[in-house]
Amino acid sequence: MCGIVGYVGPRPVVSVLLDGLKRLEYRGYDSAGVAVVADGQLELRRASGKLYNLEAAIQRAPLAGSYGVGHTRWATHGRPTEENAHPHRDASGRIVVVHNGIVENYLALKRALEQAGHTFVTQTDTEVIAHLIGNYQQSGLRLAEAVRRAALELTGMFAIAVISADEPDTVVAARSGPPVIIGLGQDENFVASDVTAILHHTRDVVFLEDGHLAVARGDGVQVMDFAGRPAAPPVQRVTWDPIMAEKGGFKHFMLKEIHEQPRAIRETLAGRVSLDDGRVYLDPTKIPDSAWEGFRRVVIAACGTSWHAALVGKSVIEELARLPVEVDYASEFRYRNPLLDEHTLVVVITQSGETADTVAALREAKHRGCPTFAICNVPGSMAAREADGVLLTHAGPEISVASTKAFTSQIVALYLLALYLGQHRAVLSAADVRAHVEQLLALPTKLEATLGQDAALAELSKEFFRASDFLYLGRGVHFPIALEGALKLKEISYIHAEGFPAGEMKHGPNALIDERLPVVMVMPREAGNPASEVRYEKTLSNLQEVKARDGCVIAIVTEGDTQTATLAEHVIPVPAASDALSAVLAVVPLQLLAYHIAVRRGCDVDQPRNLAKSVTVE
Repeated sequence: MCGIVGYVGPRPVVSVLLDGLKRLEYRGYDSAGVAVVADGQLELRRASGKLYNLEAAIQRAPLAGSYGVGHTRWATHGRPTEENAHPHRDASGRIVVVHNGIVENYLALKRALEQAGHTFVTQTDTEVIAHLIGNYQQSGLRLAEAVRRAALELTGMFAIAVISADEPDTVVAARSGPPVIIGLGQDENFVASDVTAILHHTRDVVFLEDGHLAVARGDGVQVMDFAGRPAAPPVQRVTWDPIMAEKGGFKHFMLKEIHEQPRAIRETLAGRVSLDDGRVYLDPTKIPDSAWEGFRRVVIAACGTSWHAALVGKSVIEELARLPVEVDYASEFRYRNPLLDEHTLVVVITQSGETADTVAALREAKHRGCPTFAICNVPGSMAAREADGVLLTHAGPEISVASTKAFTSQIVALYLLALYLGQHRAVLSAADVRAHVEQLLALPTKLEATLGQDAALAELSKEFFRASDFLYLGRGVHFPIALEGALKLKEISYIHAEGFPAGEMKHGPNALIDERLPVVMVMPREAGNPASEVRYEKTLSNLQEVKARDGCVIAIVTEGDTQTATLAEHVIPVPAASDALSAVLAVVPLQLLAYHIAVRRGCDVDQPRNLAKSVTVE
């Protein structure tokens, strides 16, 4: 959600802060601000709306300093106004705080501070944090100690960065929930909520642990826990190339990331599969081989697009590893008293590794004694650190709010996990694994061929960008792809769209079909696979039902499918592949169609309204 940047060092601090905030725009925000200190004087500039409003405010009233903090806010407490924008001051006006998350007990703290004589000027919980820290510092404490004591009083999830005009060249950051990253430089240091904000300046970072705070100065960084005990977290090297976070000639990050999917899948497979011995190799885990062999069930918890990947993973794991799989919304998982034991593998899927609901599900599973496994895209993230095992999808930074390359990489990661389980449970031979690996290795080239239809899908968007509703249908492993296609369209174009199992048409969706409703049917088939052939024939019957009601059909089919071409108004072919991998190929045209429709409607594709990239509060 919100974005944090902090800097202390010799560079012009305002330009560093604004550059970092621009690189965090993808997270979603509705106001922004910066605070810097120069010659013992603290100055703020804030603005509602987009960053160009903040830049305009700074042009009207320039400011400079040697250290400071910046923030992009997504409103939780208080409307998205300039007054409620971060940073927020304490009572003295000498301390400011930027904050991600929600302080659940802020009203009780606010009442106590008001009774002590404090006056508040905003509706935010963040201003309470600033006053609380200021209260402690006025009693003679150093800034780090004041922040530490204040953190102990806060209930909820928070990531904060704090500066004081009375403590030169110092930025203090604290974490309880949302991520905080400390970037290490030469005679300079950085604070950020996401590595993309500081990747152009340093690749050496410390991922702050929950319940820890960091004191960043130009000459070094100190870390301690909230009890005041020194800590020495490992320094990690981020291998993402900073250029990967730029648009690279594409009009939008989303389009760039759609086209990066072949590379992302190649990177996710690299070093993990062997055609020589027909095996899959995952990074070492805390889960012993005996446990892998003895699992009786898999439970997958995820949110949004990752939940759709989990549904594909359910089919693949059940087919290849012969284990029953349940898929849960992570936001519901810990509230329903799930039945778990040591023979259940709990898998969580999260692009950022910091999604609050998903991390909560992970912790609930660990609390109940289950082995846990994370699939995520960010090394050093909370999920990656806390799970017993992790499979990193090497997709690189995903900037657009609407997930694309993370989704397809997650499906490939789940496929690897299914093969790994299958070989440990001895239900797949080396020859079986080798056959699947060959198909996986061929997938990026097939994706590149599918991406060649970009121009045709841009042309197709002209016919449908004025539609008010869409219906997406699929069977088996293609039903989650229908759900994902509908989600992509509604996320970025604001067109209402629904995904349904094609077999459920008679149980409601048929009532919606008329000549004004575009119906997208996801119906590739795997030649020689009897189950796939049956699903295809059934979906073909559903297509005829749509046509009988004057619906307009857009069909995603396997190359060479002449039968569907005689019935559907628009046919989008994808290369032939196994049933499971055809799901990866089929989603790409849906991503591109949603993108081009959104562009034609004039929507903000990378930063759709009311949405944030990383949801770090429940």
